[in-house]
Amino acid sequence: MRQSTTRRDQILDALAGGEADVDRLAERFGVSASTIRRDLQRLSERRAIARTYGGAILAPGAEEQSLRKREGLHREAKDAIAEAALALVRDGETLILDGGSTVQAFGRRLRGRRHRIITNNLTLIPLLADAPEIELIVLGGAVRPISMGTTGPLAEAALRRMTADRIFASADGVVAGRGLCEATLEQVSLKSLMMAQAAETVVLADASKLGRAGQPCWAPLPAAWTLITDASAACCAPFTEAGARVIQAVPELPD
Repeated sequence: MRQSTTRRDQILDALAGGEADVDRLAERFGVSASTIRRDLQRLSERRAIARTYGGAILAPGAEEQSLRKREGLHREAKDAIAEAALALVRDGETLILDGGSTVQAFGRRLRGRRHRIITNNLTLIPLLADAPEIELIVLGGAVRPISMGTTGPLAEAALRRMTADRIFASADGVVAGRGLCEATLEQVSLKSLMMAQAAETVVLADASKLGRAGQPCWAPLPAAWTLITDASAACCAPFTEAGARVIQAVPELPD
């Protein structure tokens, strides 16, 4: 399974480079045309590509949802993921908090604890700025109103001067063996730097994010990382096989 997953990731790279013909892809990867067609079918089911006559092209990026809209989705799952993430941190650690509604749910739970927090997530400012034991460092830069986060060279220049014990990251989608996808290169550039500056990477993603490749820009994950999710063991299996430590969070059932 690992071999076919790796080949599909390489097929995506080939499509990005303009190679779209089934026969040429089969020759490039040393497999039959029928194998390539099955790979393309799997990628199409993930909505990573759009099939064409005799081949495929990369799918256009899905429309981004605003943070306000995302805050109302999968709330029970996000709360369970945030609680599970809280169990990983020790008092006094330096944490990088990425953007996103699940990271926001986690950040809200850090009030009353003692941490240095480095973030580009503007929604955390009113939640943590007056917390007496929190040293809050906000990365400046260009504001993306749709996600209420900062990106760009100013944010990256500040971040290069700091390191952290852990980053808690989110994404539009998480694909085993490929990484985290987002809508813009600026987002994944900052996200990649965040992971490089932290000793440990923890990804917070509800089940709807796993295997989703709806955006065109990618941040590769480190060799060792942790995924916290409410997804089933079957959905998590590709991530375990790809080397991730998976922590399954169980949402509370509504009354």
